[in-house]
This record gives sequence, structure tokens and C-alpha cells, in this order.
Amino acid sequence: MSKVKIRTASPAEVPALLAFWARSAEGASITDDVAGVTRLISRDPDALLVAEADDGAIVGTVIAGYDGWRCHLYRLAVDPDRRRRGIAAALLAAAHERFVALGGRRADAMVLDHNELAHHAWRDAGYQSQQQWSRWVKPLSLAPPAD
Repeated sequence: MSKVKIRTASPAEVPALLAFWARSAEGASITDDVAGVTRLISRDPDALLVAEADDGAIVGTVIAGYDGWRCHLYRLAVDPDRRRRGIAAALLAAAHERFVALGGRRADAMVLDHNELAHHAWRDAGYQSQQQWSRWVKPLSLAPPAD
């Protein structure tokens, strides 16, 4: 296992996190911007977990969101040059600890259907795909409605 420190993200490193996701994560979200990630950290400072190497480099992330009812995992990403070294497992262990401490009873993860590499990682971590569910989305406007 790679020696990494798991810590929470800070608002100052949001641009570095976005750059990390651009090279290490698959897909993008409407909230993958400075405003969206800064809002996440402001609302729940403990939700965005970062794996940091000895040299200070960001080598992994996971968002461990808890809404008081369900535990949701997003943006599990590991530097492509450092995969298969236990970084994802360390991030998920920290996320699971957070959820248990908050009273969570089950975690779910958003995983792209075509991302086979991710499917293996999630299965290895004990997760199962639920084929009976589909994700339905609707982008919301941040602008107030017109009169």
C-alpha cells in the first residue's frame, strides 16, 4: 500500500482538485467548477477527502456526502500513475468511518456504466451494482425565475 495521508480538502486547493479530476477522474459534473466545489467545502468541510503523498501531491479523492439519511460517494479518483497501491481503499475506509460516526447505515456510489476499471474497484471494496435502479437528473438553474 502506498503511504498517504487522508485529510479533508481546503477551499484554497479547489483549482488543484479540479485539475486533478481532469486528469484522474472519468466524466464531469455540472458542479465540477470552482463555485460548485467551494460550495461543497463550505457546506460540509469534512465531505471532500484527499489522499496526499509524502511530497504534498494530491494522489486521490473521494466525496463522502451525508444528507442525514443516506451516505453518498462521488469522485473516487486516484492518480493513474499510483493506482493499485491501496489509495482508493484508504479513501473508502476513511469515508466509511465518517459515515458510521454520523449514523449512516449504507453507502452508495455514483459509477459510470462504461467505466469497467471503476467497476472492479467498487466490487473489490464490497459494493454491488443495483440493476433495478436508474439515475434520473435535471440540471437546475441558479438564476431566479423571471417575473
